[in-house]
Amino acid sequence: MAINLIEAFQEFKDAENIDRPTMMKVVEDVFKTLLRKKFGSDDNFDVIVNAEKGDLEIIRHRLIVEDGQVEDPLAQVGYQDAIKVEPDFEVGEDLYEEIDLYDFGRRAILAAKQTLASRIGDLKKNVLAKKYEGRIGEIISAEVYQVWKKEILLLDEEGNELILPKSEQIPQDYFKKGENIRAVVKKVDMKNNNPVIILSRTSPDFLAKLLEIEVPEIFDGLIVIKRIVRDPGERAKVAVESYDDRIDPVGACVGMKGSRIHGIVRELKNENIDVINWTSNTQLLIQRSLTPAKITNMELDAEKKHANVYLRPDQVSLAIGRRGVNIKLASELTGYELDVFRDNEGEEEEFDVDLEEFSDEIETWVLDELKRVGCDTARSVLNLTPEELERRTDLEKETISEVRRILQAELESE
Repeated sequence: MAINLIEAFQEFKDAENIDRPTMMKVVEDVFKTLLRKKFGSDDNFDVIVNAEKGDLEIIRHRLIVEDGQVEDPLAQVGYQDAIKVEPDFEVGEDLYEEIDLYDFGRRAILAAKQTLASRIGDLKKNVLAKKYEGRIGEIISAEVYQVWKKEILLLDEEGNELILPKSEQIPQDYFKKGENIRAVVKKVDMKNNNPVIILSRTSPDFLAKLLEIEVPEIFDGLIVIKRIVRDPGERAKVAVESYDDRIDPVGACVGMKGSRIHGIVRELKNENIDVINWTSNTQLLIQRSLTPAKITNMELDAEKKHANVYLRPDQVSLAIGRRGVNIKLASELTGYELDVFRDNEGEEEEFDVDLEEFSDEIETWVLDELKRVGCDTARSVLNLTPEELERRTDLEKETISEVRRILQAELESE
């Protein structure tokens, strides 16, 4: 029975991240409760915890008094009883005795072991919650342990359970058991007194931390990310500013031939990332935020936070983007409600979409082949017959048919 209790104490001692004073205090509390149950009080008992060895001693101390003068059996002991322990004792001295764990009885020891195990569990939960509360906004790597319909269960390097909900996954994400994935710690919830660590791959903080890893100038504080807006898996806009005139913030973030941004794009499942220079000039910021479209004119209403933006007909589709993603993100980035107009209102112009916007559905080499023959928008492709496209390009009939179907469906939905 005593060994069982010591084993529980040993488990407690080995629990990671629990500081020694806390550990010793909890063990002391558990055994003082045991003493109160057996003797009615713990006033004359010392619980000495040896954290190094993983064991403990319980010492009882009483004052030796003349026989027949014992008024408080917990604090005093008669002379005849004292000399049974040690013949040299005299009246007025203190008697110190070690209490054997067996004296408590089997049931009490089992109860103490359960209490100790419960306190260990509570402390571990508190340690876990505090650890991850301090890491909110940080990127961590974890292993996929279980994939469910609404969430994924992951394990960190210490075996702690983490949750990646479906709502925090990029739409194109697909993970298998045993795979290592990166995500940002979003929040720590308490559910039934248990900490639940929620991760996210759709949060702007995830993109911010990925940029910090890839771009040393951001990590060093030479470049600051002013704002990030995302449509996860589709498009993101990042506004950056440099505190060093010699550093081009956009060039530093993109890298030589896109070397720095490519890794992030792959991590985010081919999410298009527009990096723009931050400016306090609202008109210029709106112009940059609508990239890749080029603006010809703008009417700004600062009070209503509204802007009318005028563009050439061939730029309108670029400004709006597929499913209106580009203009929506530009609006979020600038804080202005944006309305797009053609600058030649006298002409009747049909809605069109730039071919680049279909890069996630149509392979790059197919788009390049269409551009080679002068088709750079959806309508310019659909204006040619399938036979003409087959004759002018190196594309097969099935590929042309599929491309036309995708483009037609997008124009109809718009």
